[in-house]
Amino acid sequence: MNSTATPDTAEIDPITLEILRNSLRSITDESYIALTKAAYSTNIKERRDHSIAITDARGRLVVQSENSLPIHLASMLGMMEALTAKYSADDMTPGDIFVANDPYVAGGTHLPDVNLAMPVFIDGELLGFVCNIAHHADIGGMTPGSMAGGMSEIYQEGLRIPLVRLFAGGELVQDIFDLLLLNVRVPHERRGDYFAQVAACRLGSRRMAELAQRYAPEMLVRSFDAIMDRTEGRLRDGIRTIPDGVYEFADLLDNDGMGTVDIPIAVRIEVKGADIAFDFAGTGDQMKGNFNMTFNAAQSAVYYVLKAMLDPDLPNNYGLIRAVEISAPLGCLVNAVHPGAVAGRANTSQRVVDVLIGAMAQALPEQAVGAANGANVTAVFFGHDPRHDRPYLYLETLGGGFGGRFTKDGKDGVQVHITNTSNLPVESIEAEYPLLVESYGLIPDSGGAGKYRGGLGIRRVVRPLGHETVFSGMGERFKHQPWGIFGGGPGGTGRFSVQGPSHNDETLPDKPNHVPLGPEDAVIIETPGAGGYGEPREREAEALAADYRDGKFSAEYLRQHYGFEPAE
Repeated sequence: MNSTATPDTAEIDPITLEILRNSLRSITDESYIALTKAAYSTNIKERRDHSIAITDARGRLVVQSENSLPIHLASMLGMMEALTAKYSADDMTPGDIFVANDPYVAGGTHLPDVNLAMPVFIDGELLGFVCNIAHHADIGGMTPGSMAGGMSEIYQEGLRIPLVRLFAGGELVQDIFDLLLLNVRVPHERRGDYFAQVAACRLGSRRMAELAQRYAPEMLVRSFDAIMDRTEGRLRDGIRTIPDGVYEFADLLDNDGMGTVDIPIAVRIEVKGADIAFDFAGTGDQMKGNFNMTFNAAQSAVYYVLKAMLDPDLPNNYGLIRAVEISAPLGCLVNAVHPGAVAGRANTSQRVVDVLIGAMAQALPEQAVGAANGANVTAVFFGHDPRHDRPYLYLETLGGGFGGRFTKDGKDGVQVHITNTSNLPVESIEAEYPLLVESYGLIPDSGGAGKYRGGLGIRRVVRPLGHETVFSGMGERFKHQPWGIFGGGPGGTGRFSVQGPSHNDETLPDKPNHVPLGPEDAVIIETPGAGGYGEPREREAEALAADYRDGKFSAEYLRQHYGFEPAE
């Protein structure tokens, strides 16, 4: 291959390195947009529950797209560890695309997140991989949407995909694809999402080849190492700003949906100079229900918190891993072993983030926030669409409150921390599915009191139009309130309920599975709020008056928590 630029690769100057890093990130960002626009399901094309990354030839993450989900960081790393352990460069050919999702043999975190990886060859040499993850709205299993309580082992949660080729030398392996589609409830939608992922891989591979035309492949390889080294150095610089010491915190997960309640999540953080170690000893044992986490999901939570509290502009790559020590007892909630069920791991991950922030707040009070909604509240409707005479499946995870901060209130009704997806617009729900959204808004009084209040939760009421359907879901912080910080008050809890001829505002379990609904029934989804920051007595009267004027807090709430009498 003739390169149009052959600069000396012995040492890359900082400006050229930054140009290369941004060129790589531009490739991931463009591929991310391509996947968004090509996808069939609302969970990807509207909610953007997907991520893109580039790794080096050893499978080490170099760049992740700007809009990718933090929870996907270690999942991509896990898949690449499995891939490079199973196949050498000699076992791959240009045009290959590998697929996997299993947490125990293929480095995934839960089955709906399907990983694709495509090797990039330049002049016959393996340069790296273009990877993506997309959350498929259904991956089979005992429950539509593959996301609900009541599942006790991985086999019940859906199709387990080991690391296999979906494309070999550019040609679709039809037998594998037939197997993938046979095991899902809405195969035409899954087919579209898979090919959107394939298109994103191929686009990224083309852009990598174009980049290799401008810079020598040897220089790109050197830049990969330099990018990771620089990230590790920046993170260690941030760690040095934390006072040396030991910081501990613990909280309780509501339940596992199968009888185990008040499950502890505990962390001990030890900081010494530029070194930091996280130990999850004291965390509860792996549960029967499906809120367990594999270790790589716990890693993602740790890296996210360090980045958020120390250096928000820090790139997501393998350099983060080299700077941090993480340990957790094998077989505990955050380091589950086969065949533990893990579908709801995002809820547990959010609670792990709260615990990590609670511990770090002792050292970094200005960077800390009150506990957020601590959940990834999931709603799934499955039925037969009478408009098109075919099955449909609507899956969404809804946001809630974000915690009060050192200088400002928490945000209302948003996805928080490691799941930066969007809430699905009402117009998309009603256009895509035979469902009516009767109401959608914030829940008054659900934000914790404080100098800076916590954010409010969301209330959404959904009714099937002219047909019977089933509802499943997952919720956390439905019992234990999101705690406030430095004197701030707790936020409100979540709730699932049903109204209709056969249900009289009946409260559902917080991990409901396969609840039958008639055409006159409506599901009410209420998500948790968030905790406040600082003493409520320090909140300015003008802010309290605005809270009342905007309808976010009632007069009674303001009297009770602030001693404030709003003007009528």
